[in-house]
Amino acid sequence: MIAITDQPIDHTAVTEQVRSTRAGAVCSFLGTTREFTGDRTTNHLDYEAYPGMAERTLRNLEEQARSRWELIDVAVVHRVGRLELGEISVVVAVSAPHRKAAFEACQWLMDTIKEVVPIWKKETWADGTEEWVHPGLGPESGRADS
Repeated sequence: MIAITDQPIDHTAVTEQVRSTRAGAVCSFLGTTREFTGDRTTNHLDYEAYPGMAERTLRNLEEQARSRWELIDVAVVHRVGRLELGEISVVVAVSAPHRKAAFEACQWLMDTIKEVVPIWKKETWADGTEEWVHPGLGPESGRADS
């Protein structure tokens, strides 16, 4: 399942979608809105996407992951719109016969999503200032901890 949504993400439901009796491992990653980035306090995040292209890119990444690892199922759901502290922005869930493939595929998917999918994040800081964060937008945008 690949989806872009403006609704809160039910990470349990996404993970349940990839579970299978054929899978010995299910790995999931939740991206959440954190309160601090370095020494700055976050007020909230806003995500924007080019939905059609983002979904096509996510499906392509799913195909690549399936060709690289022996996977049972893959689900990626990314949220757009305003997210408050603690809310889930993205869920990546992968099932595989063995844990190594599940871990590797899940990490590769999340890392690659941040690099290539047309989804942009605007951080609004507690002092009211804002900053767009996305690889390729500037020296701060590609932070590994974003």
